[in-house]
Order: sequence, then structure tokens, then C-alpha cells
Amino acid sequence: MSDVHTVCVRFHAAIELIGSRWSGAILRAMFTGQSRYAQIKAAVPGLSDTMLTQRLRLLETEGLIERRVIPASPVQVEYYLTEKGRDLEPALEAVIAWSHKWIPIPEGGQADDEHTLIEEHIEEH
Repeated sequence: MSDVHTVCVRFHAAIELIGSRWSGAILRAMFTGQSRYAQIKAAVPGLSDTMLTQRLRLLETEGLIERRVIPASPVQVEYYLTEKGRDLEPALEAVIAWSHKWIPIPEGGQADDEHTLIEEHIEEH
């Protein structure tokens, strides 16, 4: 019998979805209450308009977010996590905790206060 285990197709699909470039960061921004296009873009440094639009469409197609058009002048669009999307929060929080333990801050980078607080909480326990 081989010690090699096959990867579950569900796991593979899930990790490819949330691990797609920018998807996890966009979801993280939405978990912190960002719902408008400009807010999400501002919360994710380096994210282009084209990539944000593509990822929002993908996340909507996959049922993780919902796009809502608000009839106003001018028309406003907001994005909200669905139940399926909200259920990812514990998984993303676990990745955040892992990253703070094992991934060094890049040269010239800085940690944000929320993640620093999570890191301090983990170190206390």
C-alpha cells in the first residue's frame, strides 16, 4: 500500500478558489466591512481595477458574494458576503494566524494593527 494520498477534489477546488490571486484579500476586505468597489480596492494594495472586477465576478459566480445595485443618482453598487462566503471566515482567520506565525513581514512592509492584535493574542495563549 502506498503512503501517497490523493487530494480530495472538493478540497482542491476550494483551495484554488480562495487561493486565486487577490481572492483571499478581497474576501478579507469584505469581512472587515468593506462593501463598495472603491472601499475594497483601497483595502487591497496593488489590486488593479481589471483584476478586482474579474475577481468580484468570479466570487459572485461561485456564490460567495452578492452584487446589489442601489438605485440612486448616480447608481451605486455594493457587494455582500453570502452565507457561503461568510462561512469562510474561520478558515481565513486560521490562515491569518498561521501567516503571522510563519511569514515574515517583507522588507519595507508593515503589519496592520488588527493583525498585530491577533498575533499578540495568539502569543498569549
